[in-house]
Amino acid sequence: MGLMAGKRGIIFGVANDLSIAWGIARQLRAAGATLAFTYLNEALEKRVRPLAESLDAELILPCDLSRDEDIEAVFKTVGEQWGDIDFVVHAVAFANREDLKNPFSHTSRAGFTLALDISAYTLVAVARAAAPLMKNGGSIVTMTYLGAQRAVPSYNVMGVAKAALEASTRYLAAEFGEQGIRVNAISAGPIRTLAASAVGNFKEKLRIMEERAPLRRTVTQEEVGKSALYLLSDLASGVTGEVHFVDGGFSVVVG
Repeated sequence: MGLMAGKRGIIFGVANDLSIAWGIARQLRAAGATLAFTYLNEALEKRVRPLAESLDAELILPCDLSRDEDIEAVFKTVGEQWGDIDFVVHAVAFANREDLKNPFSHTSRAGFTLALDISAYTLVAVARAAAPLMKNGGSIVTMTYLGAQRAVPSYNVMGVAKAALEASTRYLAAEFGEQGIRVNAISAGPIRTLAASAVGNFKEKLRIMEERAPLRRTVTQEEVGKSALYLLSDLASGVTGEVHFVDGGFSVVVG
């Protein structure tokens, strides 16, 4: 019997096998969880479906998180198939590439709105839809980054979006706490993912991490997955509204 045996949940945000969400999914499945996955479009379905099937996913559903009707459809299907859920992983973020490369003050109004919508508001929308299915309590985990709390070169509007995400985590934790639903964020260090490739000077950030972090290395997808497993399991039953750093100590040494 694994730590997550008998528990079921939904993973939002797998793009390929390098995704942080995929690392989390693998740890959850290894611990006995039953998983559902979503994908954004047909192109991503070709990547996500084989991965999901390799973990015996019971549900693999389309979902564009910018569309409320898609979110409602996912949770309607999950409710009909499972009746209830125990956890949700929200690992979704997006900003226009030019808004990550140009000076922050050049961020367009449309680009600012888009980044805040996809990277922060979608957590609110997902939590609202998930809560009615968490009949016996549950856990929601989202992904943030140090750029929410400090100005990180080239992170720009995404840092502002992640700051909004962290604030949303605290407000959602306060709102849903009485229902036994916990909401936490994981702040991972720089990891080579599809999303990270859009951040300027990403290789330099990795180099600095390896030089200055107490562990003298970057964290791995597996390590982030283990931290998510802890937060999503009953081991973290008293933890909510927190930002959990898994970054090799990078937040300690970079000013």
